[in-house]
Order: sequence, then C-alpha cells, then structure tokens
Amino acid sequence: MNDRSSYTLLVSLTVALGGFLMGFDSAVISGVVDPLKDHFDLSPRQVGTAVACLTAGATLAMAFAGRVADRFGRKPVLICTAALFSVSALWSAFAGSYVELVIARVIGGFGVGGALLIAPMYIAEIAPPEKRGRLVSFNQLNIVLGFSAAFFSNYFLEQHFKIAAPTAADPNAMAVDPAAWRWMLGVEAIPAILYLVSLVLVPRSPRWLAIQGRFDEARTVLAKTGGEGTADSALEEVRQNLSAASQEASFGELFASRMKRVMFIGLGLGFFQQITGINAIFYYATTIFEMTGVGRDAALMQAIYVGLVNVVFTLIAMWLIDRKGRRPLLLVGTGAMTVALLTNAYAFNAGTYQLSGDRLAATATDLSKKAAGEEGTPDFEAALAALAPLTEASDSHKEFLLAIDGVVAKEKPSAPALAEAIEKAKGDLPKKALQANGDLILMAILLYIAAFAISLGPVMWAMFSEIFPARMRGVAISAAGFFNSLVSYAVQKLFPSGLAEFGPAGVFLFFGVFAALAFLFSLKVVPETKGKSLEELEAQLLG
Repeated sequence: MNDRSSYTLLVSLTVALGGFLMGFDSAVISGVVDPLKDHFDLSPRQVGTAVACLTAGATLAMAFAGRVADRFGRKPVLICTAALFSVSALWSAFAGSYVELVIARVIGGFGVGGALLIAPMYIAEIAPPEKRGRLVSFNQLNIVLGFSAAFFSNYFLEQHFKIAAPTAADPNAMAVDPAAWRWMLGVEAIPAILYLVSLVLVPRSPRWLAIQGRFDEARTVLAKTGGEGTADSALEEVRQNLSAASQEASFGELFASRMKRVMFIGLGLGFFQQITGINAIFYYATTIFEMTGVGRDAALMQAIYVGLVNVVFTLIAMWLIDRKGRRPLLLVGTGAMTVALLTNAYAFNAGTYQLSGDRLAATATDLSKKAAGEEGTPDFEAALAALAPLTEASDSHKEFLLAIDGVVAKEKPSAPALAEAIEKAKGDLPKKALQANGDLILMAILLYIAAFAISLGPVMWAMFSEIFPARMRGVAISAAGFFNSLVSYAVQKLFPSGLAEFGPAGVFLFFGVFAALAFLFSLKVVPETKGKSLEELEAQLLG
C-alpha cells in the first residue's frame, strides 16, 4: 500500500468512527431496557419511546444535516456530531428522570443523524472510484463494530455489577446493582471524545471545496488521496460537473422529473432497510432472546453473538462490494433475510405459553412486591396462587393474554392491588411464559443478521453516496436518510406494543413479508453502480 492509499484509508477510518458511535449509541439500549423499565416504572409505550427517541433525534437531524453540510462543509458537521455524542452519553448516565433520559438520547440522535448521513458522503467524495465502495463501507463496518462493542460492554458491566439479592424463592439469588445501567450508557463518552479530537486532523472534502470555488485547496486534497497524476483530471471532471449545475440545490428539485428514478431507488432502499426489522432486533435483542426461555445472562451473551456475526459478514461485504457489485449482494441478502424472518415466525408460532419453574417464582416475587407497595408486606404465596391458571399451557399469544385477563378479573374483588400489578405486567408476562425452540430462533436471527450485513446494511449507504448528483447530494441524502430514519423510528416505537398485541410470531411474519418485497425491489428496480465515477453515474441515472 502506497502513501496515498494509506492516507486515504486513515482519513476514511477516522471519519467512519462516527459510525462506531452511532452503532454503540443505538445498541447499548438493548441491555438497559429492563433496568430502565424497573427504575422509572415505564409502560410498554414509554419503553418504546425511550428506545426510539434516539432515532427521533436522528430523523430531525437528517432533515437538515445535508443542507448544513453543503453550506458549512462536511468536516464541521462531523465535529458537531462528536460533541453531541459526548454530551448525550454523559447526560444519559446521570439522568434523574425519564424525561431527562429522553432529552439526552434525543441529543445523541442529532449526532447519529449527522454522522449517518455525512460520514459516508465525505468518504465517497474523497475516495478514488475503484475503492469507493469498500471505503464507504468502513462506515457500515464501524456501525456494526459499535453494535458489537455495546453488546460486549453491556454483558461485562452487568457481570461486574452483580450483587447478592436473596428472595423467598431463592436465598442465593443475585441481582444487578441499580447503577449498572448508568455505566452502560455513560461509557460511550470515551470514544466520543476521541472522535472529537481526531476529526481536527482530517482535511475538507475536495468536492465541497470545489463547490465553494476553492479549487487550489481541492486539488491539494485530491493529490494526497489520488496522486499528482490524477489530481488535475479528477478536479477537471468535478469542475465540468459543477458548471453544468451551478445553482444551489433546493428541496423542491427532488420532485423534478429528472430526479424521479434516483429518488425512487433511494427512498425504496431506505424504506426496506428499516421495515424489515433490523433495528427492532438490534435494539431489543436481549428481550427477544429472553423470550425463548434463556436467562438474562444467556440473552446478553447471545446478543454478543449477534454483534460478532454482524462484524464478520460486514467484512465479507466490504471484500465483495467492489468485486461482485451492489446488486448481487442485495439479491442474496434480501432472499436470505426472507427465509430467516419467516423461520422465526414459524418457531415462535410453534411455541407455547406457560409460567413454570424459576420463571413462575421470579414473576410471583416481582408482582407481590409491586402489589405491596412501600407500606405493605410482600405476599409471595398469594401472588403464586393467583398465577396458578397461567401455569397451564396456552397454544397462542392471544390465548395466553385472555388467560391473564381472567386472572385479573378473578383477583380484583379480593386483591385489587395484586390484580392491578398483574394487569400492568400484562405486556411482560408472555415474554416470561413463552417456551419456544431457542436454538432455531437463535440460528434464524444470526442468519438474518448475516444476510442484512452483506446487503441492505452497507449497500444502501454506499448507493446513497453514489446515485445522487453532486449539486443535489446533500439535500437528496438528507431526504432519503430522513425517510429511512422515520421508518426506523416507527418500527422501534411500535415493536414493544406489537409484541404485546400480536406476539413475536406476528411481528416476525410482518418483517418477513417486507423482506420478500425488498428482494423484488432489488431485482426489478436497483441498478449496478460499481466501478463508475460519481460523474458517470450522474450522467447515467439522470440522463
């Protein structure tokens, strides 16, 4: 590797650290959902908000990040994202209320939105055409490394903060120190500050410099990344492209007839990347695995497997994306995603719902404490007796919910506090009662993660950075990213309510149907972009 390649690689890796922070900030919540729910006494809807508020902030940021980057440059926006990540991590760790936590995570979402859009844009504008797909994919690699790091961090911090917590059912029971979730959320400040410092060393985007008329500076950067021999020709190509479209881009132009094809491709990829459930699985990984009957420790460990598979197959995608192209990866990946999601729907549908053993004892203990409140004495035996109808197997999620309603109705006259506690726990009880084929579900989820990691994960962002014309790139990526994030927010927000209402089988069937539609979209609509300069693609797709 020559000096120019090393320099381009170093700059790309530095900028892509924003992806690491985005991945960490997104996945870390999977390990703290239950602690947050207990600490702030959250309903399923509030849990959905606590998880999805990060994406809400990202959605807002995406609405204007591209325009801001077009006006002030890619580098200043990335520096702002690093500062936002730092503030969000520390504030989340010290949040004194549910509202504070939501505000802190929305601020982190602003950082996510900026990094998610601007980092791949910057890398695409600085990379040579023959290496662009691989270098842009560094951003996706860092996202999945951030996911994996968050899963590791959650597991080891929870193990570190284990304390003795004897109960009537188990005198040797262990619990997690209430401070653990604060450490899980706050540790992100370390890489965020590192990112903030390292961004000072990267150059401005050469194409942004050219747009501003700063051609000498643009040529200097192009010479560092592509060599003196190609700097002049690359700059001339950019200048010719800019002279053909010299006016400032506007949002209204996205709806012009010449933009219909690229916007349909971009919005379609953004929609399918999220509606197939990737962030629901990442953000609620621990919850999903706990449903299969494994304990919390095992669920956290299985989330680590998800992170590792994600990293390995993202590396495979980076190796293949400039060799095989974007479209073949999409077809293979979305096909495998469809199989995996429908397998999960089948596995969950074949399960039964029955409270028994340790789960019954733990549920009775928890409910008795909540029913007693601060003044009463927890009555474990009364809660255990009330839950007796739920120890009989139910064949479906709906049947089990009806059984819970029967328990509540029976207990209300004689034990209203206990009935209220059971009713409030209605969304969580199916998760504790479900008995399904955990091995099959784990394998199907790992297949889904692998398939996503070689297809919609990296390919969407690579194509976002390629298919839009230079003058429109900032506003177009903002629009497509905003839509992508809006769909992600809806999926994350509604996932807990969907589980409570339709059960995991219904939710995974929903995702599987859209994965099949994503395959058809990739087959019929998405073009190949590998090996072409950004200017060539502009002429092809808008000509």
